[in-house]
Amino acid sequence: MNKPSDATLVIIPTYNELENLPLIVGRVREATPEVDILVVDDNSPDGTGDKADELAAGDGHINVLHREGKGGLLGAYLAGFEWGLERDYAVLCEMDADGSHAPEQLHLLLSEIDAGADLVIGSRYIDGGKVVNWPKKRWILSKGGNMYISLALGAGLSDMTAGYRAIRREVLEALDFAELSDAGYIFQVDLARRAVTEGFDVREVPITFTEREIGESKLDGSFVKDSLLEVTRWGVTHRVGQATELAKELKKLAAHELKSMRRKRSRQ
Repeated sequence: MNKPSDATLVIIPTYNELENLPLIVGRVREATPEVDILVVDDNSPDGTGDKADELAAGDGHINVLHREGKGGLLGAYLAGFEWGLERDYAVLCEMDADGSHAPEQLHLLLSEIDAGADLVIGSRYIDGGKVVNWPKKRWILSKGGNMYISLALGAGLSDMTAGYRAIRREVLEALDFAELSDAGYIFQVDLARRAVTEGFDVREVPITFTEREIGESKLDGSFVKDSLLEVTRWGVTHRVGQATELAKELKKLAAHELKSMRRKRSRQ
């Protein structure tokens, strides 16, 4: 019997990852030789796109999608999702090119997909998860930010900003890509919260996140400000929605009790 993970595409966005790309692709091919890889390159000036083409020429499991310019991580993933959905992949995965997401742990995410999950997040902040080689201040900022996000949105997830994910195609088909937020990297939170809201089975598995050793991070300081402002707005909307639903239920309960009281009086 076929499993969803039998048709898996791992999407790896790249911009100036010439040294990292052969390493991460090699690790994916060794750890999970059955999956296909799609490198989405944003016209890297360091020749990453050419290296991706070279790798693909020698391996039928490797594919390359070239984009015209540096269009951002969300745009790269959306292009990758569309490419994969057009080719009938059942599971689409997000993975960083810099080695921070261990390909050797991909099987943990795919096992949960095969066990019935719709979206699986590789989490740094549940039991068994950890971060390697981060400064203490960055860990506190990330951990605290995720605690705030969880509290604000009530999604019951510990690491909604995480970018190591396995997603069933049904989740992506249910989303309107045009509605995903592009504030910072907050689209990861947006995708997860929309999946939860739509009633999909969203789970977390513990992973080890390792800070890149080659190259520079693409994150900048605006990420925190833009992301938390967006989350606060969603949180307010979420709480207002909860209050509205609670008011409706209380109104129904009151009406029911009033009818019961009237029946009792009419029998007396």
